[in-house]
Amino acid sequence: MSDMRGEVILRVVPRPADINSNGHIFGGWVLSQMDIAGGIVAGRIAKGAVATVAIESMKFISPILLGDLVSVYAHAERRGRTSVAIRIDVVATRGGGAETVDLTSGVFTFVALDENHRPRLLPDA
Repeated sequence: MSDMRGEVILRVVPRPADINSNGHIFGGWVLSQMDIAGGIVAGRIAKGAVATVAIESMKFISPILLGDLVSVYAHAERRGRTSVAIRIDVVATRGGGAETVDLTSGVFTFVALDENHRPRLLPDA
């Protein structure tokens, strides 16, 4: 774990079905992995249900290749009254662990939801 990246939330290996027409892993696949990881962290902070409300920034640094071990790191970057911004970094391990490659990063914002699926206040930190 890297202190700057936060906690490893997910580790996954893309499947052949996740390849796009360029032979790389489809960007939507990695976006969904990031959303899952961010939702886990946001849900812990909210102590309940959350919903993704924004992707403030997203940057693809390197392509994801078939056979990569993909690690998704996440941590809270800032808190509001009802929402939390989660910094998410995605890294690949290649060549049996010989190489680590930064893949993508972004900031996803999640809002805490009440039982009626409406925004609610985050609990105290």
